[in-house]
Amino acid sequence: MAAFEDLPPFPDDVPTHPLLVVDYQLLLKRDEAEIDKLWKAATELGFWYLENHGVDEEVNQMFEMGAETMKLPSEEKMQYEQGDEGSSFGYKAAGANATDEHGSLDTVEFINVAKDDALAWPGKVHREYPRTVNARMESTIKPFVEKSLAVTGTLLAVLGERLGLPAGALESRHSREEPSGSEARCIKNPPRPGGISEEKAAIGAHTDFGSLSFLHNRLGGLQVMVPGTNEWQYVKPIPGHAICNLGDAMTIFSGGILRSNLHRVVPPPKEQGYYERWSLVFFTRPGHSVVLRPLTDESPVIAEAVAKLPPGKYETGATSKDWFSRRIRNQRIKNRTGPETWRASRGTEHQPSAY
Repeated sequence: MAAFEDLPPFPDDVPTHPLLVVDYQLLLKRDEAEIDKLWKAATELGFWYLENHGVDEEVNQMFEMGAETMKLPSEEKMQYEQGDEGSSFGYKAAGANATDEHGSLDTVEFINVAKDDALAWPGKVHREYPRTVNARMESTIKPFVEKSLAVTGTLLAVLGERLGLPAGALESRHSREEPSGSEARCIKNPPRPGGISEEKAAIGAHTDFGSLSFLHNRLGGLQVMVPGTNEWQYVKPIPGHAICNLGDAMTIFSGGILRSNLHRVVPPPKEQGYYERWSLVFFTRPGHSVVLRPLTDESPVIAEAVAKLPPGKYETGATSKDWFSRRIRNQRIKNRTGPETWRASRGTEHQPSAY
């Protein structure tokens, strides 16, 4: 797999959406200016770059694990396919998910490893994995999961403080001990050298299912919908910088204060389109039993925000597990009955014109 320096640079003449750069080491020190920057990013776009996070070596090893896994014979990988019942863990083949309400097929394959299985290794919480995953569980996957949990835990704590929540309110809803949908995902997308339109998404427009995504990639392809518009713009990968974004759960917990923004993955632009696109994400999601609702009883800041909204706007009535399973299940192409299936897979920003 090509390193950053071996890939063509992101083209200068392709418009990109600027993201704020947040320094993780300054957040650890609770630097007020850095917290202000994070807050601005979290409330306006819901995306930001994170530098000095200290996970680069683990990221490189995770990409190696992903490459080893994708090289396995298809019939071997399919023994660990995630299935159609609403679970995300395991292998997903290209074309298993719809990317829009018309049933267009996605082009990516990936391997998902549950946070719970990585931490319990050599025990098992959810499922079995391919031999290439097992071979790296202790040396590669568990260290990546541990470091990712530390990073996302800090981000949750800082945002919780600014939301006026009691100490630990968000962290306790993302307990290490409770089973959850949190997972590490390594994604492979084949080269698309100009033979596919930008509108043909590898991964369709969506908001993320959970709380916080910690993304590492080396080629363009990620696009965000600019708030207040129907315009898509690329996010440029920067060496040593992760891309973080908030998901549905944080929008719901905060009563809409924090933003879970629409985004999608399309082919890398221009010369980058001649290369395989690899990305790695750690998804932090609430514990399965956590009810997704605004935390108005724990924060006057959130209570004030919710008071200005239509009654019940973020009262989902769903647990995290229910919300997650619904979204996974209804994007599986085998479960499709029509456009309504895709619509049932949507999150907090269902916007048909974006798809």
